[in-house]
Amino acid sequence: MAENDAMPTLQKKCGPYISSVTSRGMNLVIRGIVLFFIGVFLALVLNLLQIQRNVTLFPPDVITSIFSSAWWVPPCCGTASAVIGLLYPCMDRHLGEPHKFKREWSSVMRCVAVFVGINHASAKVDFANNIQLSLTLAALSIGLWWTFDRSRSGFGLGVGIAFLATLVSQLLVYNGVYQYTSPDFLYVRSWLPCIFFAGGITMGNIGRQLAMYECKVIAEKSHED
Repeated sequence: MAENDAMPTLQKKCGPYISSVTSRGMNLVIRGIVLFFIGVFLALVLNLLQIQRNVTLFPPDVITSIFSSAWWVPPCCGTASAVIGLLYPCMDRHLGEPHKFKREWSSVMRCVAVFVGINHASAKVDFANNIQLSLTLAALSIGLWWTFDRSRSGFGLGVGIAFLATLVSQLLVYNGVYQYTSPDFLYVRSWLPCIFFAGGITMGNIGRQLAMYECKVIAEKSHED
C-alpha cells in the first residue's frame, strides 16, 4: 500500500515527462527536443516578421525555392536554442549557484513575451537613427535580464552568445547567404547583438525551468530509497 501511495506523487511531479522515464540521460534528451521545437517556432515567427518589414533580405532563388524563406534558419535556431537551454542549468550546477529567481512558468512566459516584443520593436518601431534604436534595444535587453534572471552566469552567457551569434551573422552576410537593409555595424545592423542577448536569456530561462522537473523526480526517487 505504501508503494502504491508513492507512485501518484511521483507522477504528479514529473511535469511534461513520461512518469516511467527518470534517468538523467533520457531527461536530457527530452529537454533538448522540447527546446529545439521551441526554438524552431520562435525562429519562424520572428524571421517572418523581419522579412515582412524588409529588415532581412534573402536571395530571390531562396525565396522562390521549395524551401521557401531560408529553410536552414529554423533548424539552426532550434539547435542553438537546445544548446543554450541545456547549457544554462549545467553552468548553474558547475558554478554551484542554483538559480532561484522567479522560477515559475508564468515568469518564463512573460520573459518570452518581452523577447518577442523587443524583436517586434526592432522591426516595426521607427527611430531617428540606428544609434538611438540600438541604445533603446540594449536597455530593453538588459532590463529583460534584470527582470527575469539577475544571475552573473546568465549575463555572462548572454554576452558570449551575443558575440558568437553576431560573428556568425557577419560571416553569413559576407558570404552572400542573406543581407540586412541599411547595415551600420560592418555587414549587419548594430542592434543585432541586443536581440541575440535577449534570446539567450529567454532560452536559458526556459531551459532552467524544464530542468526543475528532472530535479524533482531525482529528489523524489532519493526520498523513496
